Amino acid sequence: MDLDEWRSRINDLDQQILNLLNQRAEAALRIGEFKRQAELPYYVPEREAEVIARLLGLSSGPFPAEGIQAVWREILSASLALEHPLTIAYLGPTATFTHQAAQLRFGSSARFAPARGIAEVFDAVERGRAEFGVVPVENSTEGSVNLTLDRLMDSSLPISGEILLEVTHHLLSRASELSAVRTVCSHPQALAQCNQWLAANLPDAATVEVASTAAAVERAASDPAVATIASELAARFYGLPILRSRIEDSPFNSTRFLVLGRQAVAPSGKDKTSILCSVRHEVGALAKFLEPFARHGINLTKIESRPTKLRPWDYVFFVDFEGHQANPPVQAALAEVRERCLFLKILGSYPAA
Repeated sequence: MDLDEWRSRINDLDQQILNLLNQRAEAALRIGEFKRQAELPYYVPEREAEVIARLLGLSSGPFPAEGIQAVWREILSASLALEHPLTIAYLGPTATFTHQAAQLRFGSSARFAPARGIAEVFDAVERGRAEFGVVPVENSTEGSVNLTLDRLMDSSLPISGEILLEVTHHLLSRASELSAVRTVCSHPQALAQCNQWLAANLPDAATVEVASTAAAVERAASDPAVATIASELAARFYGLPILRSRIEDSPFNSTRFLVLGRQAVAPSGKDKTSILCSVRHEVGALAKFLEPFARHGINLTKIESRPTKLRPWDYVFFVDFEGHQANPPVQAALAEVRERCLFLKILGSYPAA
């Protein structure tokens, strides 16, 4: 076939896809009605994970796996909005990496509500102002977000999901050339993650720390001699040109975010569990605590200590491991671990990113 014939073929396929999407939307509306009558939750994380995993397994290409995930995330988001629009609280302001992670997880059809701090995200979900909340929990280069860990100690909210986001920093400015930039302003963490690039490419530019992405972008938008370090989402949202792309010093910089909900999540087939515990102050206590996980074949993905702030030198451990708390090997390991702890709290089981 020639070019026009191939384009005609694509037009036909697009029409078929559109017809199928509308049929899918009709089915979603019917499901939404069933959920309303039965008072069932509209959003089921394990079901969404199952849908995408099944499609990835069925695909024989050449459409890329990343494309399938992105397309179906938006399809699922739009379908859910027909049933019941979700409100998602996230650590703001607008166009932060947490905002980007929330969009990646819930699609563009959700309602996103920026919060002024991590505690406010927890509060919004606890008080029912949002169905879910998204907060950062650790960065591959900067380490854990202690405010999130501390809030998890006190909150009754279960973790219902996780998001892994590659952190790519861009230099945004109305300057036409790098030589015209006199000041670079951004959040302290962004400046730190681009320190080597700034030293090599803008050695004479002053660096100014600001409290938020929004404040930095507004300053750069009003003065061509000022640049800011921000995300691609910030560039699109604020309409500020990208002067240089991917200026982060580490090519392996990524951040893990937690999704907070109000209901436990059923197994999806590829899950992770997070727990919080304290052990006795005695020789070998931590080794005894860890031993059941190894014996039951459970892989730990993280263990970190944090002070309880109740007594000096009193610590708790945050532990992540593969598997769901409903799985028999995990149940067996947790039963043994609980007997060896002073305190154990299951923070949640959820689909692994």
